[in-house]
Amino acid sequence: MSLSGAPERPLRITPDMLLGRRVDLERRLRPVPPLTLALIALLGLIFIAEIAAGALASPAAIVGAGALEASAVAAGQYWRLLSATFLHGGVDHLVGNLIALYVLGLLCEQAFGRQQFVVLWVLSGLAGSLLSVLTSPGPSVGASGAIFGLQGAAVVLVRRHRERLVLRDRRIGGVLAAWAVYAIVTGFLTPYIDNAAHIGGCLGGALLATRLHPVVVDPMSAEQAARVRRAVWVVVALLTYTAFGWLGATVARPR
Repeated sequence: MSLSGAPERPLRITPDMLLGRRVDLERRLRPVPPLTLALIALLGLIFIAEIAAGALASPAAIVGAGALEASAVAAGQYWRLLSATFLHGGVDHLVGNLIALYVLGLLCEQAFGRQQFVVLWVLSGLAGSLLSVLTSPGPSVGASGAIFGLQGAAVVLVRRHRERLVLRDRRIGGVLAAWAVYAIVTGFLTPYIDNAAHIGGCLGGALLATRLHPVVVDPMSAEQAARVRRAVWVVVALLTYTAFGWLGATVARPR
């Protein structure tokens, strides 16, 4: 009711009014995501070390370098569940993964923040390795399980928060879909690549995304930040265990 007693006309909500509450995610993306680029550099350096050590010469050689193998994991070498995610089976395998990692890392590092990005990356890779070792004897290697986890998380982010996010260039989705098809096809055709890791990583990333807080939409509360810090410590412990097991096995390997 207005002061004159006449009923007020309802206010029409326009797209411009809604846009004020929305986040233009693509304009916020930094072309130089530091954590993603550091991860790309690390994967590249590890691949150079693989080549230098002759890790791609045979299945036995790549297992010795830290590949995922069901019998080795069953024997107690659980560190292989993560060490395998840092190895690659060839140049094309590496390059395809690094391109997808840059695109998805650009999005997920900005959307979830660096701490949650680390948690998402490591646990998605672990989920991919777990499904891989349950369905295949191996050996298998590759970061694509973790990368599929980033893709699963990105899909959940956009769908759950589509009323808050502005996506201008939908061609990115086409690029990522093409990469996913490429990764699955190479999984059938290339040694040491297991599609079960792709599926497990994607499902793991999507599930994790339902528990992560998208900082690009709203800042985290103190309680949420404390929960993320605890998750980061768990991930640090997993990576430390992996590093000691991986390096110990490599040093002990007969030359």
